[in-house]
Amino acid sequence: MWAYAEGTEWASAAGRCGPDGLIGRGAETQSLREGLARNRLVTVTGAAGVGKSALAAVGASAGSDGVCPWARVIYVRCPGGGGPVAVGALAARVAEVVLRPRSTGTGGRRTVGAGAVPDARGTRAKARPALADLIAALRGTAGRRPLLLLLDDADAVRTECAGLVQRLLMDVPGVRVLVTCRQALGLGEEQVLRLAPLAPDAAVELFLARARDTAPGFCAEGAASAAVARICRVLEGVPLAVELAAGQLDAEPSAWALADRLEQGQCWLAAPGPALRRHRSLRSAVGAAYLLCERPERAVWSRSSVFRGAFTEPTAAYLCAGAGVAPQQVSTCLARLAAAGVLETLDEPGGLRPPRYRMTRAARDFGAERLRAAGEFEVAVERHVLHHRRLAEVAEHLWHAGDQCQAARLVRDNAADLTALVEYASRPEAPAAQVTAALATVADLWFWWTVHDHAEEGRAHLARLLPRASADDHLTARARWLAAWLHAPGDPVTARALLGQVWPVAVLAGDDALIGWVAHVQGVLAWERGDARTAAECFRQAADTVPLFAPGGPAPAVSLAALAVAQAPTAPGAAGRSARRALASPGVRDDAWATALARYARAYTDHHQGHTARAWHRAHRTLATLDARAPLSGTQDSPDIPSVRASLHRLLADIESPRTPRATVPAPRTDTPVPSRTSSRK
Repeated sequence: MWAYAEGTEWASAAGRCGPDGLIGRGAETQSLREGLARNRLVTVTGAAGVGKSALAAVGASAGSDGVCPWARVIYVRCPGGGGPVAVGALAARVAEVVLRPRSTGTGGRRTVGAGAVPDARGTRAKARPALADLIAALRGTAGRRPLLLLLDDADAVRTECAGLVQRLLMDVPGVRVLVTCRQALGLGEEQVLRLAPLAPDAAVELFLARARDTAPGFCAEGAASAAVARICRVLEGVPLAVELAAGQLDAEPSAWALADRLEQGQCWLAAPGPALRRHRSLRSAVGAAYLLCERPERAVWSRSSVFRGAFTEPTAAYLCAGAGVAPQQVSTCLARLAAAGVLETLDEPGGLRPPRYRMTRAARDFGAERLRAAGEFEVAVERHVLHHRRLAEVAEHLWHAGDQCQAARLVRDNAADLTALVEYASRPEAPAAQVTAALATVADLWFWWTVHDHAEEGRAHLARLLPRASADDHLTARARWLAAWLHAPGDPVTARALLGQVWPVAVLAGDDALIGWVAHVQGVLAWERGDARTAAECFRQAADTVPLFAPGGPAPAVSLAALAVAQAPTAPGAAGRSARRALASPGVRDDAWATALARYARAYTDHHQGHTARAWHRAHRTLATLDARAPLSGTQDSPDIPSVRASLHRLLADIESPRTPRATVPAPRTDTPVPSRTSSRK
């Protein structure tokens, strides 16, 4: 026997379930049923649109054996549609369902309308009798099997819900309560089931199932299959968003066009079908949580929407404080937004690293809309750009100070927002100061693009920013030099053209470091076209010109290592001296990248000199150290250097097979495949 507060709304939630239950929610359904069997109170929590009501519909129904464990299931749609909720409204709604049901004549099931919620004036007088009558009615209904009271969408009345549930559990032993809410009630005997988005495969399955209803002729094969996977990835596996997106297939030219549109924003997704208002559009689902937030929380939500990746509390405090939000309030606001499912917490509180937060994509799109509506978007972007400009300066300083692992970690943790910085600065309306800050940021992160194999990304950023840069100033020259280095392995024509623009600026400025780095890139170009003699001359000039400890580019030891590799085929003795000179260069012990390159150069020159065993052991030791991410001798740490590891693997494969050694010089590459090792020496 069922009792409903609003039959059409419950049918909407239950209608999202297929004949075999919810797609991708088998484990969660089993966990919910087991939790209800063991506990008297279970709360299903999660972000907006994640499927809390649908899971509750399945969990409250009969099990796989077809037997319903409940004497009666009482479904109550909690009051609160975005406006103020009177005190006692939830108790009055539950009492109305239990005490005054109307027969519908459909198989013995009963339903009632929502009824009138008492106004604030009559609530206090009616709340106590209604609660007493409710308790008495529930006691009279309880039999051998327990009752199940399902309170759906309790966010607007969460405080009252906690008090009501606690009272019912104390006074009615035969009742069990299932609650759906974005955050737990906080009661001691409560079991919380946190619902996460769907796994990628399950999200694709759900999309295809709904797409068959919307566009019967849709076939997810080949390119369309990749487009569907991209759509589900952009939607982050949120079931409501996936279902709404599937309903848009007939209105879009193709699945790829739908994916492109979703990349720009998601809050436009809507459908007229669902009876529940919060299920009719993604904006309504997310906006329901926004309406329940206090003003400071709304401000932090909207201002944090400029972040694309994870951020920390100090970063959020810098960006969100002001205009009614005190810096000390930001931490509390972040915690509340995380509890409501707006933010994801990426690190355990109290861990070694400070907690980091990430905003869900739908919440970020909604927050960006509110930020623009409040006229605060440009201010937030300005702070975002300034913060990440300083972050790049810190990362570049850490790299040259010898803490290269920390520098790489800092960039990796903020990679999404560094890309966002470039996008913000590339807007037509972006001021010149933002373009300058973004260009300086990309130039300072030269080691990320070149050493860590992100050359393609670096080229793309520079291609967007350089056309908007000012005249031939020093910063623009540095950026063009970096672009030339990134283009050197695959596009020598563009690289030479860029170097031609950099050279006069460097000479007129008397910048020895930039002059030497230009020579290094010219050496890479010569090596790529097979001119080892010219490459050696260029690398020697770079090593002799670049000052020691000059920030902003490779150290002289890097050019010396490249010089040794270029000399090895024709002058192995000189190559050995160059490699030893690289290892003895001042400051090289604080540069793990330069040390690894110098050790590779020594192993390579040993192989050319006929010292095969020594070359094998030297390369093997260096490779083992890099693979274990252990500190190289004399260095503080060992960053991930995929290009050097790949070069060492190639050298070992060449030593172990009768063929001519293939050398590489330091050049940024987007792919560094590691050859398979066919044998190894004991």
